[in-house]
Amino acid sequence: MKHALPVTREADFSAWYQSVITEADLAEESGVRGCMVIRPWGYGIWERIQRLLDDRIKATGHENCYFPLFIPLSYFEQEADHVEGFAKEMAVVTHHRLVADGKGGLIPDPAAKLEEPLVVRPTSETVIGHAFARWVQSWRDLPVLINQWANVVRWEMRTRMFLRTAEFLWQEGHTAHATADEAREETLKMLEVYRSFAEDCIALPVVAGEKPENERFPGAVGTWSIEAMMQDGKALQAGTSHFLGTNFAKAQNIRFQNASGELELAQTTSWGVSTRMIGGLIMVHGDDDGLRVPPRVAPWQVVIVPMLRDAPEDAALVDYCKTLQQALAAQTAFGEPVRALLDLKAVKSTNKRWGWVKKGAPVVIEVGGRDMAAGNVSVIRRDRLYRADGKLDSVGTGKEAFASGVGALLEDIQQALFAEAKARLDANIAPAMQWAEVEKHFAEGVKNPGWLEVQWSRPTGPALDRVVERLKSLKLTLRNAPMGQAAADGACIFTGDAAVERVLVGRSY
Repeated sequence: MKHALPVTREADFSAWYQSVITEADLAEESGVRGCMVIRPWGYGIWERIQRLLDDRIKATGHENCYFPLFIPLSYFEQEADHVEGFAKEMAVVTHHRLVADGKGGLIPDPAAKLEEPLVVRPTSETVIGHAFARWVQSWRDLPVLINQWANVVRWEMRTRMFLRTAEFLWQEGHTAHATADEAREETLKMLEVYRSFAEDCIALPVVAGEKPENERFPGAVGTWSIEAMMQDGKALQAGTSHFLGTNFAKAQNIRFQNASGELELAQTTSWGVSTRMIGGLIMVHGDDDGLRVPPRVAPWQVVIVPMLRDAPEDAALVDYCKTLQQALAAQTAFGEPVRALLDLKAVKSTNKRWGWVKKGAPVVIEVGGRDMAAGNVSVIRRDRLYRADGKLDSVGTGKEAFASGVGALLEDIQQALFAEAKARLDANIAPAMQWAEVEKHFAEGVKNPGWLEVQWSRPTGPALDRVVERLKSLKLTLRNAPMGQAAADGACIFTGDAAVERVLVGRSY
């Protein structure tokens, strides 16, 4: 069996990941460290993520808006915990003009220094909080429910495309509420939006739960996440939702007059999902031939490749394929018209086929002269590329029958990708009752160890610091305490005290 990629997952997972991005034409280096050019296929996936998630966000009553890219430094200085968490990652603008240096280059003009430095948006709690302070005067103004799709900059030292980049794309939701209960309800509601979106649309099984104190968003009272398991057993934090309490409201003076005429601080939340989701999609669904894109987020769900031979009969074959494309576009899958592309590029048909295999198009259709004569098409399912004998699994079927059944086929592929990933997740979470089990499980040389579920007493302060250092010695982190978990019934493996909950431990991106 010959694979399309130059390296396999087994040989070098990190190199394989990068090769998928390159071979699938997802993104490329930009010339600026940590920043990438997202190519049309990669951006097409992001557009699908945007559209589907945006619909879900709006369905919960939120409205989209936009806030500036530049944020005054003083806004961050008002929130000590927040600025401490982001200080090392902030990009700062100090001048507004360049001048020639007399040596053929350009330098910032000393006379154009800004009165106050501007931070390039790392997240928008501070600037949006100042807007909320203007917008909220009375309890009648609450809740405020907004979202924005934007880019942010965090000056990462160690970058990896889609997973950790200096600039990335995301959505960030921000809300203000009259009571803590309402704000907590909002936080968990949006966590559930993320969980269902990840599983239903990206076929990405996740574990939703609360992050431990040391993993909270800077300035938050509580942070919840969805954690996904990659094929190498590492965790990827795929989305977060934060209950901020009154911490930001106090710093930014978000106050309102309640029904009794008294002034109160608003309770706020924030939550976000980024292009990191595409990195998760690659590492959960990709194989040694490239990407496999779940149909719901695939820019093109079906790609038709006519076997053209620079012969007179090519025109009839193209017409045959166009009628197929039209028939497919008239069908629906997941409540939307089927997205079908007829690839007429002047490229050898076998190269086009493997190009779309590497990109991960859910279904690739090959149509040759014999297929046309018989009224057939040859169907390749990207999720099941090979037969048991190792040969490409190309199945001939009637053109009309294929078109009428394409919706069910795409839904079957979506479910099959989820089921495969869910089985992997469930098989690679194991319980551990003693620290020695953790050390043994994550020993050097153990390949793809997955995660362990351990019981702990939820220590805080210096006791938690000791736990974090202990885990760091094995390159481990606390992921989250899964929601709906069984009650703790043992001792904390870190402190020996009575456990209060179960928490997941693993290596992560």
